[in-house]
Amino acid sequence: MSEEVRLVAWVRGHVQGVGFRWFTRAKALEIGGLSGFALNLGDGRVQVVAEGPREGCEGLLDWLQGDDTPGRVDGVTEIWDTPRGGYEGFAVR
Repeated sequence: MSEEVRLVAWVRGHVQGVGFRWFTRAKALEIGGLSGFALNLGDGRVQVVAEGPREGCEGLLDWLQGDDTPGRVDGVTEIWDTPRGGYEGFAVR
């Protein structure tokens, strides 16, 4: 059985106004089994919270750090934690 985890990632670069949150949601749904959200922050970053199987969260993080994202990602800071629950699907906030 797969370990359930919580990923919180802060993505910096040119990631607002380019559909980044929408594409992040689409990628999370494509991976499957993930719940959480993507949120624009006032300082220009996007915060991504994903809960689900470790493999899925790692796949989402790999995508966030890769070259397939919209805009330009200059870096990603992440923390791992235990799931807190309470999310219905994966939302754009």
